[in-house]
Amino acid sequence: MASLGNDGLVHLSSSRSVSEAMNVLESVVRNRGLNVVARIDHSGDAANVGLTLPPTELLIFGNPISGTPLMIAAPTAAIDLPLKALVWQDEHGRVWLTYNNPQYLQERHGIPDQLLKNIAGITCISEEAVL
Repeated sequence: MASLGNDGLVHLSSSRSVSEAMNVLESVVRNRGLNVVARIDHSGDAANVGLTLPPTELLIFGNPISGTPLMIAAPTAAIDLPLKALVWQDEHGRVWLTYNNPQYLQERHGIPDQLLKNIAGITCISEEAVL
């Protein structure tokens, strides 16, 4: 179900359509008390300028109570916060949910072990969204 490349990305396969998976993801995020900062429909934006892109949507979400301590401890983490999850369809019609592995972000920014829990929830959130 999940694959992890050496690029720090986790890819979860979904049996839902992109829009269905994104709707579930957004619902899970909101139900956990997190803020949805933006939902970007990349394929819709492409269509608006006459280009074709397979269904592709990005959700940006988080909570300043969790994110701020990370940015205080590791200021460069701000480039990867709030958290992001990408739901997209590949050339074979398969749908994927992709996010940054929290351990990768920890290594990338030197996030202290005790603060990893502040971003580790993206794994459970993403897994719940693709079921």
